[in-house]
Amino acid sequence: MHVRKCTRPSIVVLLLHMIPLFRAESQPPNIVFILADDFGWNDVGYHNSEIKTPNLDALSATGVRLENYYVQPLCTPSRNQLMTGRYQIHTGMQHQIIWPCQPYCVPLEEKLLPQLLRQAGYDTHMVGKWHLGMYRKDCLPTRRGFDSFFGYLTGSEDYFSHVRCHPLPSKLTRCALDLRDGEEIATGYEGQYSTELLTEKVVKIISNQDPRKPAFLYVALQAVHSPLQVPERYMAPYAFIEDPRRRLYAGMVSAMDEAVGNITAALRETGLWNNTVLVFSTDNGGQTLSGGSNWPLRGRKVSLWEGGVRGVAFVASPLLQRPGTVSRELLHVSDWLPTLVGLAGGTLNGTKPLDGFNVWKTISHGSASPRVELLHNIDPLFVDMGACPGGGEGSSREDRRWSSLGFNISVHAAIRYSNWKLLTGYPGCAVWFPRPGGPNSTRAGALKPVMLFDVESDPEERAEVSDSHPSVVEFLLRRLNHHQKTALPIVFPEEDPRCDPGPTGAWGPWA
Repeated sequence: MHVRKCTRPSIVVLLLHMIPLFRAESQPPNIVFILADDFGWNDVGYHNSEIKTPNLDALSATGVRLENYYVQPLCTPSRNQLMTGRYQIHTGMQHQIIWPCQPYCVPLEEKLLPQLLRQAGYDTHMVGKWHLGMYRKDCLPTRRGFDSFFGYLTGSEDYFSHVRCHPLPSKLTRCALDLRDGEEIATGYEGQYSTELLTEKVVKIISNQDPRKPAFLYVALQAVHSPLQVPERYMAPYAFIEDPRRRLYAGMVSAMDEAVGNITAALRETGLWNNTVLVFSTDNGGQTLSGGSNWPLRGRKVSLWEGGVRGVAFVASPLLQRPGTVSRELLHVSDWLPTLVGLAGGTLNGTKPLDGFNVWKTISHGSASPRVELLHNIDPLFVDMGACPGGGEGSSREDRRWSSLGFNISVHAAIRYSNWKLLTGYPGCAVWFPRPGGPNSTRAGALKPVMLFDVESDPEERAEVSDSHPSVVEFLLRRLNHHQKTALPIVFPEEDPRCDPGPTGAWGPWA
């Protein structure tokens, strides 16, 4: 290898090297938010999983791991709260997800995160899964604050064909393309694996980004949501996993981990990393029906148990004041909007009252979280989605001790306050699913209509303590009653037959 002798650098070279330093101080940071889909607590390497995630492990080890961080138990609600900074009860979206033919979206009067960042002078780009409604063009990402969009509008699809199949109100099942470039149907991508395709688009955006202007890049990966599909090469390291679903899922996680590595490599190669804050988060707990694992937490996706709502997340950035740390402060997905707008030097003017907090000092400096309470949800229409192996349903018997406090304890709801978590009604599948390859699931006994857990000392929710702490139960039921009084009516319309894209069309706006 030829080694060039050191020479005194010219003043021009010195100035060129100093430009990134001046830029970092003179403009807000780039913000990259990577959202994984259905990524379970026990599916990341640093939680001692059998799945290897070297890029996530390395990034989080030099950043701040968020170990007391919460999301919603389903896709649409988490994305809704990320984009609005408001509890789903305050947008009428407290029940389930948005299905392809339902004529509604995040209320148009809500001001979303990309709109606020665009007002702060950011370029705003989205790649991946939207799932916040698309029946009208006004609901699309490019009408809600994003300068560009490449991805899909519904909740899931084939990773290679990019086709979504869904039963229409007519009972006919329609299979149609769901891939957009901006507002136009994107064709010519059949056969390209989604995780790799989306990563290529992200890297291209990074390569073309003007370094003189801050960027917000929202990367909502399809991985690791079902269907279980991945190129064979990603599964090769997992031949030792006997369960075929878990083996496929592990390969999908490895593909996602590689994607995150490629995105961060592009940021470094372009020099943008020096002034970037990267957030990685799951949107809900892992789906055990599709190979995911939340061990040792109880429950799974859809449920209000910790396995459904405690999320894998970290922040990585050269701008962190205490890198290489673990935060156990209480944080929630709704906190990102005020936090990121604050980092951007933007304003929250025009938003409706927020439920999220600016938690940058908590993450970066290690300060105490301003959040003491967290409403997980209140959903009077809840129905579990998927068979539960021996999990049982909530007790039908009344508990008259709490009937005078104003809250209907048969309603599916949960609230966290400090170390306490209260659940009412049927929280969802109550099973402790074992570590993959371990013994059979531990079945839950009869569930009580009101259950209290100290989740700081008992994160697995094994010791129900409502009888020994009646004053805490009373306080939290009053808090649930307070929140229920502020809730909007649930919006969950019947599916519209006009959604049918026809045999040659694509899913998209119809109204």
